[in-house]
Amino acid sequence: MDFLQKNLNHTFLLRLALAVIMVMHGVTSFLNMSVLDFGKGMEELFAFMGTPIAILVKAIHVISIPALLLNRYLKPLAVLNIIIFAMGILLVHGRNGWYVVGGGTNGIEFNFLLIFCFLTLLFPGGLVKKTAE
Repeated sequence: MDFLQKNLNHTFLLRLALAVIMVMHGVTSFLNMSVLDFGKGMEELFAFMGTPIAILVKAIHVISIPALLLNRYLKPLAVLNIIIFAMGILLVHGRNGWYVVGGGTNGIEFNFLLIFCFLTLLFPGGLVKKTAE
């Protein structure tokens, strides 16, 4: 029962949604080997280190899946994912505007949302400490 209470807490639905997104971002990129295409694109920015960086990024997404589901190591993985999505905004999506679809394409809105989802895990009690009443 303790396991269920610890894992099915107030952040479970958010963690479940993030885990599904990480499956689609991480696992599928290894299964269809699109991580190599991602690496080639990264080589424009990081020369010969593009593919290793792309593999590291996708590996962090994959490692995040069980951590999210088991409510473990959330803070360090949240920081890593926030860095990844912020760098995605700075290096790729920022020049495409806000919208992913609709008013534009390939914009920052999805990364922005993911950053704030991971910030919620980084600060699960909010930004202000509760005071004793």
